[in-house]
Order: sequence, then C-alpha cells, then structure tokens
Amino acid sequence: MVFISSFDKIELFLQNNTDTIFIIYYSTVMDGKAYIYQKIASNLEHKILSGSFKAGEKLPSVRTISRENGISISTVLQAYYSLESKGLIESRPQSGYYVIHCTKLSPDMVSTSGPDKQADPQETEHLIARVYSEIGTSSNLLFSLGVPERELLPVAKLSKSLVQATRALDAGGVGYEPVQGNLRLRRQVARYSYTWEGNLKEDDIVTSAGGMSALAYCIMSLASRGDSIAVESPVYFGILQLARGLGLNVIELPTNALTGIELEVLEQHLKAGRIQLCLLISNFSNPLGSCMPDDHKKRVVELMEHYNIPLIEDDLYGDVYFGKQRPRTLKTFDKSGNVLLCGAVSKTLAPGYRVGWVAPGKYKDRILKAKLYQNVSGTSVTQEAIGHFLENGRYENHLRKLRHTLHGNSLNFIRTIAEHFPDGTKVTRPQGSFILWLELPPAINTITLYEKALPLGISIAPGRMFTLQDQYYNCLRLSYGMQWSERVEQGLIALGAIAHDSL
Repeated sequence: MVFISSFDKIELFLQNNTDTIFIIYYSTVMDGKAYIYQKIASNLEHKILSGSFKAGEKLPSVRTISRENGISISTVLQAYYSLESKGLIESRPQSGYYVIHCTKLSPDMVSTSGPDKQADPQETEHLIARVYSEIGTSSNLLFSLGVPERELLPVAKLSKSLVQATRALDAGGVGYEPVQGNLRLRRQVARYSYTWEGNLKEDDIVTSAGGMSALAYCIMSLASRGDSIAVESPVYFGILQLARGLGLNVIELPTNALTGIELEVLEQHLKAGRIQLCLLISNFSNPLGSCMPDDHKKRVVELMEHYNIPLIEDDLYGDVYFGKQRPRTLKTFDKSGNVLLCGAVSKTLAPGYRVGWVAPGKYKDRILKAKLYQNVSGTSVTQEAIGHFLENGRYENHLRKLRHTLHGNSLNFIRTIAEHFPDGTKVTRPQGSFILWLELPPAINTITLYEKALPLGISIAPGRMFTLQDQYYNCLRLSYGMQWSERVEQGLIALGAIAHDSL
C-alpha cells in the first residue's frame, strides 16, 4: 500500500508507475470526501441565505452534525470553515458557530437598464483611458480591474507548463503555428465543451490572442462600416471601443441584472431590420453579472437564426459559476452554426498569456481569413502551455478553489456595502464571475467618486465607462477578484464614507 499526500505527488507517481488502479481508487476517495463536506456546506448555506437560519442564531454543534450524518468531525469542520470564509458564520470560543449573515439587510437588486440618449463617445474614451492607465503599475486597491489578482492564480504550475511546452514544441516553439492554432489547445477546448453540453471537435476551433482578439475576428468578418451591432447595456467597454473603431453603430439593449436582455426589445429591432450583428455575454455578463435562463438563450438563438443575423457569444466567465453546474451557452442551442462562441483563459487562469479561441460555426472560413490577415499565427508557447494545463486536469482543480474564494468574496462585499454605503444603494446578486454592479442614489456621480477615492489608493470603474449613452452616472463596477482581507474591507468602508459625503 502506498500513501500519496498531494496531487503533485499523484502526477509524479503516474509518471513512474504503470499500475494506476490505486490512483483511481485514491482519487475516488478524495472526491467523495470533498463532495461530503461541500454538500453539508451547501445545505447550510442555502438555509442561511433563505432565512431559515437567522443572524445571531447558533448552528448545530460539530459533534451533532457528525453524529447525524455519520461523518468525521474533521469533515464537518471543513464545511464550517468554508461557510466562515464566505462571511456567513463566525466561530465563538467555547460556544460554537453562529450565523452573521442577514439576508434582510442586503441591498436591493439594481434596476433593469433602459438606454437613454446618445452621448459624446469621447467622454467614454477619456474615462476608460484614465482608469486603465494604472494596469500593471499601480499599487492602488484595484476594485476597477476586471481580472482575478495574481494571488488567486496558479502561477507556479503555469510556469511548469511553460517549461513543458518549450520542450514539447519543435525548436522550442520559435516557429509558426498553423493558422487555425495550436492542436493541443484546440483539442482540449473541444473536450471541455462537454461542460456546457457542447459537442465540439478540435477542427471546430480557431485560436486567438485572447478574448478580445477572438471578438475582433468575428466582428471584422461579419460586419461592414455603418452596420449596427446589438449589445447588452451596460456592456464591457472594450466591446464598445472595438465596435466604434470598426465604424459600427451600437444599439444598446435594455438588460435585466438577473435574466439578461429584454427579448421583446431585441425582437422589435430584428423585425425593423435595424440589426446586422449581435454580440451577447449570456453567462455572468460584464459588468451587470446577468445569466440568461436556458429558455431565454434558446429563444435568442432561434430569433437570430430566423432573421439570419450572426450571433457572437462572449463566454469568458461561464467557468466561474457558484451553483452546482456550469450554465449552458447560447452555442448549446445552436443547430445551424449561426453562433460564434468566443472564449479565453484571460479571466480565469492567465490574463497575460493572451490565449483565446472561437468556435465560429458556419463562419469558420471567414474567421480563418481574418486571422491570417491580422496575425498569421498565434503565440506557440503560451497556447501549448495552456493546452497542457487543461490536458492534465489542473484547470478544474484550480477552478474549484477559485469559485469557492470568489463566492465568499461576493458575500463579504455585499455585506460590507450594505453596512457602510448610503441608504438606497442597490447591488447585483452575482451567481458567478467576480464583478458587482452598484447603483447609488441619483445625487452621487461616480466619476467624482473615482476622483475622490484615488488619492486614498482606491480605484473604481465608474458606470459611465460601460455605455455610449447618457446614463449610469450614479453606477459603478467593483471587482471582488482578490483575496478578502482587512485592507480590502477597509477600502470598501472608505469608499462608502466618500459616497456618504457626496450626498
């Protein structure tokens, strides 16, 4: 009998042994143990968030849960530690665990957006340039940055994958890849499509230099200057800038923070022939965080197919879900190849590697042509490294930890905002990703809030960045993609104080 104490040692054992039966058994036992504590934690979390367990109420003792469920005390403690890290409960010495989360004190949900009137696009551009000039150089508390901080990323393991990639590639990766992209990466992306009930093959994938590059290939291939593209509102500012740079008119659709775009408005635009292209973030949109229900996704795909309008899907955030399973994509319901699914590891694993892809459906030839003209080839080493990382199962292990941390962060952020921001503040309820959208009282201008917070070392993303319309001046986006700490909590408290002073 051999005991293996870590996943790294499992990998080493596999490399040096042909008998894998023990490894399979060991992995099953570990997965079973993980499932038990997660199930206990999930059940208690549901009761807390639904109000069955109220703030101040004592939870059942560790020994009671251990005895009633026939599990070890260490497994129960692991479940309680999980709830504690999310800010739902606290441990009181010599007494036990108590609920500290109060659902009734949570801020109201933000309103459904209603795009207003066209504004000066230069205002949006200047604001974006100022806020994002700090990327990579600032020591500020970057609530404005839309990627997880490096402490949440498996940097050491990614470095190992880079070394392995250099060894695996011909001439160490200095040559060109095929235009379609690295084979190992395409194969692994296709394999992972099962998580959203897809059935992609490696030949269905074209790689890109990050998610924005994939979107750019799609838009350049499918739209001409003067065409109109429909997007959510608010929407990621990079999409707005890309569309404007290519000479497109942007139609911002009213969007609900839970269910996504208003389908009736989309259908009205389609019937009137106003839309030549549509780009949606169906899973945990940036910055609103909405996740379309399956029936909405299916209806959107049917509408776009009926009117023969290409549909681009930006699915950068789908892997970072807080529920029991990954949400389906628009591509899941695509029967004709009309959906172009874009993805990347920029928001989940390695922002600086610039590795993305697109499953372009029936538009594959156009996408390949666009990539050939723009880039010829991708970066061999980073694509091979990410392919290797996915191939060895490290990605899912990383995602499990990341989801747990981010879910806890979201609850801590919402609790702190409820306690320290002005009355009337509204906040989204994210079910994935790492972004909150706040709607402050109308008297507060978040551009001014940004200016006042910056000298205190706090950077936020004012809502005006996420629209070309004259709106969202009292809104902002906050990223909780960082380790929860006293510094983060104090930063939120200070931001709330500035908001109070702005009234």
